Amino acid sequence: MVLAARNENALEEVASSLQGDYLVVPTDIGKEEDCKNLIQQSIAKYGRIDILVNNAGISMRARFQDTQLDVIERLMQVNFWGSVYCTKYALSYLLDSKGSIVVISTTAGFVGLPGRTGYSASKFALHGFFDTLRSEHAKDGLHVAMIFPGFVASNIRKTALRADGSMQEESPRDEAKMRPPSDVANAVLKAVQKRKRQVLIGAQAKLVWWLKMLFPAWLEKQIGKHMRSEKDAPFNN
Repeated sequence: MVLAARNENALEEVASSLQGDYLVVPTDIGKEEDCKNLIQQSIAKYGRIDILVNNAGISMRARFQDTQLDVIERLMQVNFWGSVYCTKYALSYLLDSKGSIVVISTTAGFVGLPGRTGYSASKFALHGFFDTLRSEHAKDGLHVAMIFPGFVASNIRKTALRADGSMQEESPRDEAKMRPPSDVANAVLKAVQKRKRQVLIGAQAKLVWWLKMLFPAWLEKQIGKHMRSEKDAPFNN
Protein backbone atom coordinates (compact mmCIF):
# COMPACT_ATOMS: atom_id res chain seq x y z
CA MET A 1 0.00 0.00 0.00
CA VAL A 2 1.14 3.53 -0.76
CA LEU A 3 0.22 6.50 1.44
CA ALA A 4 0.50 9.97 -0.05
CA ALA A 5 -0.21 13.43 1.37
CA ARG A 6 1.64 16.66 2.08
CA ASN A 7 2.24 16.00 5.79
CA GLU A 8 5.02 13.41 6.02
CA ASN A 9 4.85 13.16 9.82
CA ALA A 10 1.14 12.40 9.70
CA LEU A 11 1.73 9.81 6.99
CA GLU A 12 4.39 8.08 9.07
CA GLU A 13 2.06 8.08 12.07
CA VAL A 14 -0.69 6.40 10.05
CA ALA A 15 1.75 3.88 8.55
CA SER A 16 3.07 2.93 12.00
CA SER A 17 -0.46 2.09 13.14
CA LEU A 18 -1.05 -0.34 10.27
CA GLN A 19 0.15 -3.84 9.58
CA GLY A 20 1.86 -4.90 6.39
CA ASP A 21 4.18 -3.27 3.89
CA TYR A 22 3.68 0.46 3.31
CA LEU A 23 5.36 3.07 1.20
CA VAL A 24 5.08 6.69 2.33
CA VAL A 25 5.44 9.32 -0.41
CA PRO A 26 5.06 12.98 0.64
CA THR A 27 2.98 14.50 -2.16
CA ASP A 28 1.29 17.78 -2.97
CA ILE A 29 -1.27 16.58 -5.51
CA GLY A 30 -1.76 20.11 -6.71
CA LYS A 31 1.65 19.72 -8.39
CA GLU A 32 1.90 17.53 -11.48
CA GLU A 33 5.50 16.50 -10.82
CA ASP A 34 4.62 15.33 -7.31
CA CYS A 35 1.85 13.16 -8.74
CA LYS A 36 4.16 11.73 -11.39
CA ASN A 37 6.75 10.96 -8.71
CA LEU A 38 4.11 9.26 -6.57
CA ILE A 39 3.19 6.85 -9.35
CA GLN A 40 6.83 6.24 -10.33
CA GLN A 41 7.80 5.39 -6.75
CA SER A 42 4.79 3.11 -6.39
CA ILE A 43 5.75 1.18 -9.53
CA ALA A 44 9.42 1.05 -8.50
CA LYS A 45 8.46 -0.63 -5.22
CA TYR A 46 5.51 -2.82 -6.18
CA GLY A 47 5.67 -3.15 -9.96
CA ARG A 48 1.93 -2.66 -10.43
CA ILE A 49 -1.08 -0.59 -9.39
CA ASP A 50 -4.41 -2.25 -8.62
CA ILE A 51 -6.35 0.53 -6.92
CA LEU A 52 -6.01 4.31 -7.04
CA VAL A 53 -8.01 6.24 -4.44
CA ASN A 54 -8.34 9.95 -5.19
CA ASN A 55 -9.24 11.36 -1.80
CA ALA A 56 -7.30 14.58 -1.09
CA GLY A 57 -9.23 17.83 -1.20
CA ILE A 58 -9.79 21.27 0.28
CA SER A 59 -12.94 23.33 0.76
CA MET A 60 -13.95 26.98 0.97
CA ARG A 61 -16.55 29.11 2.76
CA ALA A 62 -17.32 32.46 1.20
CA ARG A 63 -19.69 34.11 -1.26
CA PHE A 64 -18.34 34.03 -4.79
CA GLN A 65 -18.75 37.80 -5.20
CA ASP A 66 -16.36 38.29 -2.25
CA THR A 67 -13.89 35.54 -3.18
CA GLN A 68 -10.52 36.13 -4.78
CA LEU A 69 -10.16 34.14 -7.98
CA ASP A 70 -6.94 32.48 -6.86
CA VAL A 71 -8.99 30.74 -4.14
CA ILE A 72 -11.16 29.10 -6.80
CA GLU A 73 -8.04 28.23 -8.80
CA ARG A 74 -6.46 26.59 -5.75
CA LEU A 75 -9.56 24.48 -5.17
CA MET A 76 -9.64 23.33 -8.78
CA GLN A 77 -5.90 22.62 -8.75
CA VAL A 78 -6.11 20.32 -5.74
CA ASN A 79 -9.59 18.83 -5.97
CA PHE A 80 -9.82 18.38 -9.74
CA TRP A 81 -6.36 18.54 -11.28
CA GLY A 82 -4.78 16.49 -8.49
CA SER A 83 -7.04 13.56 -9.33
CA VAL A 84 -6.48 14.08 -13.06
CA TYR A 85 -2.69 14.13 -12.64
CA CYS A 86 -2.60 10.96 -10.53
CA THR A 87 -5.01 9.17 -12.84
CA LYS A 88 -3.06 10.16 -15.94
CA TYR A 89 0.20 8.66 -14.70
CA ALA A 90 -1.43 5.58 -13.15
CA LEU A 91 -3.86 4.77 -15.96
CA SER A 92 -1.69 2.47 -18.08
CA TYR A 93 -0.87 0.35 -15.01
CA LEU A 94 -4.52 0.23 -13.96
CA LEU A 95 -5.49 -0.90 -17.45
CA ASP A 96 -2.88 -3.68 -17.25
CA SER A 97 -4.28 -4.89 -13.92
CA LYS A 98 -7.93 -4.18 -14.82
CA GLY A 99 -7.90 -2.25 -11.60
CA SER A 100 -10.06 0.32 -9.85
CA ILE A 101 -10.09 4.09 -9.66
CA VAL A 102 -11.99 5.37 -6.63
CA VAL A 103 -12.96 9.03 -6.41
CA ILE A 104 -14.13 10.49 -3.11
CA SER A 105 -16.67 13.14 -4.00
CA THR A 106 -19.52 14.56 -1.92
CA THR A 107 -23.17 15.49 -2.20
CA ALA A 108 -21.75 18.88 -3.27
CA GLY A 109 -20.70 17.03 -6.41
CA PHE A 110 -24.30 16.91 -7.64
CA VAL A 111 -25.95 19.71 -5.63
CA GLY A 112 -24.50 23.22 -5.42
CA LEU A 113 -23.84 24.42 -1.88
CA PRO A 114 -24.08 28.18 -1.19
CA GLY A 115 -20.76 29.58 -0.01
CA ARG A 116 -18.89 26.69 -1.64
CA THR A 117 -18.94 27.65 -5.32
CA GLY A 118 -15.36 26.54 -5.99
CA TYR A 119 -15.74 23.37 -3.94
CA SER A 120 -18.95 22.31 -5.66
CA ALA A 121 -17.50 23.19 -9.07
CA SER A 122 -14.43 21.03 -8.47
CA LYS A 123 -16.57 18.07 -7.42
CA PHE A 124 -18.98 18.48 -10.35
CA ALA A 125 -15.91 18.49 -12.60
CA LEU A 126 -14.67 15.23 -11.07
CA HIS A 127 -18.04 13.62 -11.69
CA GLY A 128 -18.02 14.59 -15.37
CA PHE A 129 -14.39 13.63 -15.91
CA PHE A 130 -14.58 10.19 -14.34
CA ASP A 131 -17.97 9.32 -15.83
CA THR A 132 -16.41 10.03 -19.23
CA LEU A 133 -13.25 8.08 -18.43
CA ARG A 134 -15.38 5.11 -17.42
CA SER A 135 -17.20 5.31 -20.74
CA GLU A 136 -13.95 5.52 -22.72
CA HIS A 137 -12.70 2.33 -21.10
CA ALA A 138 -15.98 0.41 -20.88
CA LYS A 139 -14.43 -2.51 -22.78
CA ASP A 140 -11.02 -2.43 -21.09
CA GLY A 141 -11.95 -3.83 -17.69
CA LEU A 142 -11.24 -0.56 -15.89
CA HIS A 143 -13.42 0.01 -12.84
CA VAL A 144 -14.31 3.60 -11.84
CA ALA A 145 -16.24 4.23 -8.61
CA MET A 146 -17.61 7.57 -7.46
CA ILE A 147 -18.23 7.80 -3.71
CA PHE A 148 -20.71 10.39 -2.41
CA PRO A 149 -20.78 10.82 1.37
CA GLY A 150 -22.64 13.57 3.16
CA PHE A 151 -20.98 15.50 5.98
CA VAL A 152 -18.05 13.48 7.38
CA ALA A 153 -16.02 14.27 10.50
CA SER A 154 -12.68 15.53 9.20
CA ASN A 155 -10.30 18.46 9.15
CA ILE A 156 -11.70 19.80 5.86
CA ARG A 157 -13.94 22.45 7.42
CA LYS A 158 -11.13 23.77 9.64
CA THR A 159 -8.81 24.15 6.66
CA ALA A 160 -11.52 25.59 4.39
CA LEU A 161 -10.43 28.77 2.64
CA ARG A 162 -12.00 32.15 3.28
CA ALA A 163 -12.59 34.73 0.56
CA ASP A 164 -9.01 36.00 0.89
CA GLY A 165 -7.44 32.52 0.84
CA SER A 166 -6.74 32.28 4.58
CA MET A 167 -7.84 29.15 6.43
CA GLN A 168 -11.08 29.19 8.38
CA GLU A 169 -9.43 27.28 11.28
CA GLU A 170 -12.74 26.53 13.02
CA SER A 171 -15.54 24.24 11.93
CA PRO A 172 -19.02 25.81 11.77
CA ARG A 173 -20.52 22.40 12.50
CA ASP A 174 -20.52 19.96 15.40
CA GLU A 175 -17.93 17.47 14.16
CA ALA A 176 -19.02 14.92 16.77
CA LYS A 177 -22.35 14.64 14.95
CA MET A 178 -20.75 14.07 11.56
CA ARG A 179 -20.46 10.65 9.92
CA PRO A 180 -17.22 8.86 10.95
CA PRO A 181 -14.48 8.46 8.30
CA SER A 182 -14.60 4.68 8.82
CA ASP A 183 -18.01 4.66 7.07
CA VAL A 184 -16.38 6.08 3.96
CA ALA A 185 -13.48 3.62 4.17
CA ASN A 186 -15.89 0.69 4.41
CA ALA A 187 -17.89 2.03 1.46
CA VAL A 188 -14.71 2.26 -0.62
CA LEU A 189 -13.79 -1.33 0.23
CA LYS A 190 -17.23 -2.62 -0.78
CA ALA A 191 -17.25 -0.51 -3.94
CA VAL A 192 -13.95 -2.07 -5.05
CA GLN A 193 -14.94 -5.60 -4.09
CA LYS A 194 -18.28 -5.37 -5.92
CA ARG A 195 -16.97 -3.02 -8.62
CA LYS A 196 -19.77 -0.54 -8.09
CA ARG A 197 -19.89 2.58 -10.23
CA GLN A 198 -21.49 4.83 -7.63
CA VAL A 199 -22.04 4.74 -3.87
CA LEU A 200 -24.25 7.14 -1.93
CA ILE A 201 -23.34 6.90 1.75
CA GLY A 202 -26.16 7.34 4.23
CA ALA A 203 -29.84 8.18 4.04
CA GLN A 204 -29.17 11.92 3.69
CA ALA A 205 -27.01 11.52 0.57
CA LYS A 206 -29.52 9.16 -1.02
CA LEU A 207 -32.44 11.48 -0.25
CA VAL A 208 -30.62 14.50 -1.67
CA TRP A 209 -29.77 12.54 -4.84
CA TRP A 210 -33.41 11.71 -5.54
CA LEU A 211 -34.72 15.11 -4.56
CA LYS A 212 -32.26 16.65 -6.99
CA MET A 213 -33.72 14.46 -9.74
CA LEU A 214 -37.37 15.05 -8.85
CA PHE A 215 -37.68 18.44 -7.14
CA PRO A 216 -34.54 20.49 -7.93
CA ALA A 217 -36.02 23.95 -7.27
CA TRP A 218 -37.50 22.92 -3.91
CA LEU A 219 -34.25 21.23 -2.88
CA GLU A 220 -32.24 24.32 -3.81
CA LYS A 221 -34.35 26.43 -1.46
CA GLN A 222 -34.02 23.92 1.39
CA ILE A 223 -30.26 23.66 1.00
CA GLY A 224 -29.95 27.44 0.96
CA LYS A 225 -31.97 27.68 4.16
CA HIS A 226 -29.89 24.95 5.80
CA MET A 227 -26.54 26.45 4.82
CA ARG A 228 -27.61 29.92 6.01
CA SER A 229 -28.26 28.44 9.46
CA GLU A 230 -24.57 27.61 9.91
CA LYS A 231 -22.60 29.53 12.50
CA ASP A 232 -21.23 32.75 10.96
CA ALA A 233 -22.60 31.86 7.50
CA PRO A 234 -21.00 34.14 4.87
CA PHE A 235 -24.40 35.00 3.37
CA ASN A 236 -27.81 35.73 4.87
CA ASN A 237 -30.12 36.61 2.01
